[in-house]
Amino acid sequence: MRSNSAVRYFTPKTFDLIMKILPTLFVVALASRSVAAQYSPLVPVDSAPVTIHAGMLIDGHGRTQRDVLVTVRRGRIERVEENVGARGRGATYELGPATLLPGLIDAHVHPGWYINRQGALHTPRDGDTPAQAALSRAGNLYATLMAGFTTVQSVGGPEDLDLRDAVNRWQIPGPRILTSSTPINDAKLSPDSLRGLVRALKAQGADLIKLFASAGLGAGGAQTLSDEQIGAICGEAKAQGLRTVVHAISAASVRASALAGCTEIEHGIFVTDAELKLMADHGTFFDPQICLVFQNYIDNRDVYTRSGFTDQSFKGLADALPTASAMFKRALATPGLKLIFGTDAVALAHGHNADELFCRVRAGQKPMDAITSATSATAVALGLADHLGAIAPGMDADIIAVRGDPSTDIFALRKVMFVMRGGNVFK
Repeated sequence: MRSNSAVRYFTPKTFDLIMKILPTLFVVALASRSVAAQYSPLVPVDSAPVTIHAGMLIDGHGRTQRDVLVTVRRGRIERVEENVGARGRGATYELGPATLLPGLIDAHVHPGWYINRQGALHTPRDGDTPAQAALSRAGNLYATLMAGFTTVQSVGGPEDLDLRDAVNRWQIPGPRILTSSTPINDAKLSPDSLRGLVRALKAQGADLIKLFASAGLGAGGAQTLSDEQIGAICGEAKAQGLRTVVHAISAASVRASALAGCTEIEHGIFVTDAELKLMADHGTFFDPQICLVFQNYIDNRDVYTRSGFTDQSFKGLADALPTASAMFKRALATPGLKLIFGTDAVALAHGHNADELFCRVRAGQKPMDAITSATSATAVALGLADHLGAIAPGMDADIIAVRGDPSTDIFALRKVMFVMRGGNVFK
């Protein structure tokens, strides 16, 4: 968890300064590529091979290699060689004793959330211009990318569609984005209307469907959509070829979502062993959050107080920390449960995504298992495992490097020294 001394937020003066320098930072980040590369959604323009040499590699599936040379061409990994000896000295990028990993994946972020010029959470009526909002959101993506996260799932807001497309066109540096666009959260709609809403979201360009099956933590987390409504949404999404991600706090809402065949369940802070087993039996992906989202609100109490949080809100968040940690320990002990990685990163948490991994290890997860959850396991959940989540020939060249060995010291993930996404080097 981050200490209060590490907390930063934008004052009007620093906000204005960042607005001035962000475009320059973006240009510098992409300066090594031609203009054509910035607008290619698929591959960098360069056809010459790029090589990366490092002392160690973690492949994303729990295996390690030593003295490795990775060859990248046109945005994909061409070769991975081990024990290369002197041949590694001529690499395009010589990273010494660093550890290479696949780009990390966060299955639950909110890049649209930021702190406005008044030092409070942005709302549509706070006076920020569209340009100011866009720059702040682009800054969130940049911070996330620099922290080693090259793919995120945003769940979500309609602004995500433009952010996703700008990243795909190499117009702004950031992780690739999958988005649900507008979440479904209207318990007054009939099952048929909810099915129609799923179809409308797909037509708008949503990559997945996000639904709220329960109230939030502060409201107790009780189930809000009926079993029939949840079944209608998840069933129609499946028929349309879309995954579903469910906000579910209570045991009842988790149970209903698993029985409805929904793809992925978030939070689940109040689940019992019965719901954990049910998710395992149904092959449901489970993405619990145990610290970052709660601690971020607590550490930034002044900001979120200005945003409407009360003393009772902060007490509920503090009380959630031990409850969530205990739940995660039980999840780890559940045979066959598909645990993936997501942070629920909101304003001021972007770029600190790895803090959630640190808390998971403190709660009992092995460091290598935590790394696998944030690479290949989450790639499977997001339907991306055929080209992301591992360092191997044929995979997209999403590669990061850290100082140290995170398989023995997870905190090495704080020391990201190299970031490549799709063959483009950003750090």
